[in-house]
Amino acid sequence: MSVALVVLAAGQGTRMNSDLPKVLHGLAGAPLVAHALRAGASLSPERVIVVTGHGADAVEAAVAALDPDAVCVRQTEQLGTGHAVLQARSALDGFAGDVVVLYGDTPFVRPETLERMAQTRAAADLVVLGFEAVDPGRYGRLVTDGADLLRIVEAKDASPDELNIRLCNSGLMMADAATLMDLLAGLSPDNAAGEYYLTDAPHAAREAGRTARVVICDEAETLGINTRAELAAAEAAFQARARAEALETGVTLQDPATTYFAYDTVIGRDAVIGPQVVFGPGVTVESDAEIRAFCHLEGAHVSRGAKVGPYARLRPGAELSEFTHVGNFVEIKNATLAEGAKVNHLSYIGDALVGAATNIGAGTITCNYDGVFKHRTEIGARVFVGSNTMLVAPVNIGDEAMTASGSVITENVPEGALAVARARQSNKPGLARRFMDKLRTLKAARKGTS
Repeated sequence: MSVALVVLAAGQGTRMNSDLPKVLHGLAGAPLVAHALRAGASLSPERVIVVTGHGADAVEAAVAALDPDAVCVRQTEQLGTGHAVLQARSALDGFAGDVVVLYGDTPFVRPETLERMAQTRAAADLVVLGFEAVDPGRYGRLVTDGADLLRIVEAKDASPDELNIRLCNSGLMMADAATLMDLLAGLSPDNAAGEYYLTDAPHAAREAGRTARVVICDEAETLGINTRAELAAAEAAFQARARAEALETGVTLQDPATTYFAYDTVIGRDAVIGPQVVFGPGVTVESDAEIRAFCHLEGAHVSRGAKVGPYARLRPGAELSEFTHVGNFVEIKNATLAEGAKVNHLSYIGDALVGAATNIGAGTITCNYDGVFKHRTEIGARVFVGSNTMLVAPVNIGDEAMTASGSVITENVPEGALAVARARQSNKPGLARRFMDKLRTLKAARKGTS
């Protein structure tokens, strides 16, 4: 059966006390809505529809960057969750399959849980995701009769017996697209808020002679983010889970509590991660690589046997081949280091190619930006770049060439050549002493007149 996702992302999130729409607040290096889209992607959806409202322009721009094929529809009036899902009706024209309703502020739903919902849908017209709450409190209760879901009762409307129910509503729902839209179109806003509630759909299904079932997941999967405190708790929960998974899959974390992962970090078995390492989005570290203490990586690929850090920064486009070395206070951006290349000290390598077994001396900079355009530096294999060399791009350094320390290289260097680009040293005997004596005399004179 084909699947379409409908992700609700229209809410303002007033309790966040922010100008930023709630679903754009960051969790593990990505906006909250990215986590919902990523979970839903496990179902290989034929269509992805995101319902926007508050801050729609910003949310739609973020969604386009995350999934260019996603369709955004706007809920211009905030008339409840049922009304929000109905806004997807036109975007579902011609679609024959199931709709999964997700929430842009509920980041921890597991793909396995969505798969179980899809399996259960084969035996029921409508499926709701529920959880056994430690403290049911304000959650809506799922009223069941054996395997059948009868209705969802909001806590404020529940009877004393219903309040004793610990099976609660997560908000996620799955049904055939035509069935869901028909059920929602028949809802009434006859309630205190005057809104159309998605939670009324199971009762409407029963009234129409259709079946509804519940899939139960762990309560932690249903965590919704409504406040800054909940966002911080969600970050802590994500990191705890990511650290545990890394250790379980054979990654060495020397200080797990100070290692921070992004939502899409991939680390191979037998990699070693030192203390105080932060992974931004888009990082892959292969097996047997080592990331030493106090490194920050984003949009980078680190191959087998490479060593990074301590105190190194890998920016987007950094590609480290096997057995490369990137050392302390080195920054790599949009650059490839071929096998065995070394950049060990105090250097910036940007918009560049560094050939195999090349050594980049301390203090080397690829001067890649002229104030308007970026330019590329290409360095061949087995090159020795002397310390404090400025490589003014665009420039090419041939295989097995050398640059003298302190050189400013503005022209291509042929293979095997030594490039020296600095003024000839001139020594002036006695001038240093005479110059300092003059300065000290001047200083003393100024003190005498003050």
